Amino acid sequence: MVTRSQVAPSSDTKIGTHGPTVADAAAPLAHVLRGGLVESVHLGHLVVLGPDGAVRLAVGDPDVVIWPRSSAKPVQALAMLEHGLDLPDPLLALVAASHNGEPFHRAGVREILGRAGLTPGDLRNTPDMPLHAPSAFAWQMADHVEEGDGPGPAPIAQNCSGKHAGMLATCVAAGWSREGYLEIDHPLQVAVRERLAALTGVEPARVTVDGCGAPLFSTTLSGLARAFGRIAAAPDGPEARVARAMNAHPEMVGGDGREATLAMRAVPGLVAKDGADGVYGAGLPDGSAVAFKVLDGGPRPRPAILAAALRAAGAADVPGADPAALDSIGDVPVLGGGRPVGRVSVPFA
Repeated sequence: MVTRSQVAPSSDTKIGTHGPTVADAAAPLAHVLRGGLVESVHLGHLVVLGPDGAVRLAVGDPDVVIWPRSSAKPVQALAMLEHGLDLPDPLLALVAASHNGEPFHRAGVREILGRAGLTPGDLRNTPDMPLHAPSAFAWQMADHVEEGDGPGPAPIAQNCSGKHAGMLATCVAAGWSREGYLEIDHPLQVAVRERLAALTGVEPARVTVDGCGAPLFSTTLSGLARAFGRIAAAPDGPEARVARAMNAHPEMVGGDGREATLAMRAVPGLVAKDGADGVYGAGLPDGSAVAFKVLDGGPRPRPAILAAALRAAGAADVPGADPAALDSIGDVPVLGGGRPVGRVSVPFA
């Protein structure tokens, strides 16, 4: 049996020993302007696909191999649905989330676990604090201890706890062992890998471990976009359930101030999911799709890139869309003395 401990770290540490890297062919995705001068440039790769899957816009290499990170969560949620997970839409959206750790997120995780006869003590994701600063402060300052949790880092507060709760609940529904649910040859992870390959059209060439402890399978940027387009455009079935849940309950997918949440509120039918280290995937109801990878992994340019890429994909023309709200997502000021003195500009727009 191949376990996570047998996924060799050295396979990711020697740059250039396995062919082209994400640094090759990278191009500017965003300029940081301060006082009229370009102060910084964020390089990366971006692709916009039309409803037919044809490339409508490409920056850098649209077929670069990437780790999709948490942008893969809608696909993981889909694999869970197909193997017995049965949740109402708000909780299904939480399974596909990188949530803020706000109180309602943690309550939702408890409900997912409770429906399967489980508790927060069954979670095996990495302990962490809530991403949402006010929630993190309240978590630390609470004068009571939540069942199974303390005031410090805890699995339930970590942004992937919804996904892990869903994985455990799927194991219960499918009759699979909960022990080893994070091993790459566990039936759950085999199902995730197969679903990712089917939706992206790319067989994962590499596997490693994500920040939360779950297996992480590689894909290409265009493959990631293709998967989002197929999920968002699905007329029925499990794909349509994931799309409906995420768009109808965007607060569960991210939370207060998160651009994925704001974007799905602005565009009916949009499915958008951020990932660590500068990755994003999004799909529109007509099948158009977007994916990008910021080379430096930083979050600063993501909202501006996302808004511009969605406009290039036709998001502003979706019936019921709020173009002003979409534009506001992309308005990323550069501050000096607490006031705007520049902005993040997107050169491909």
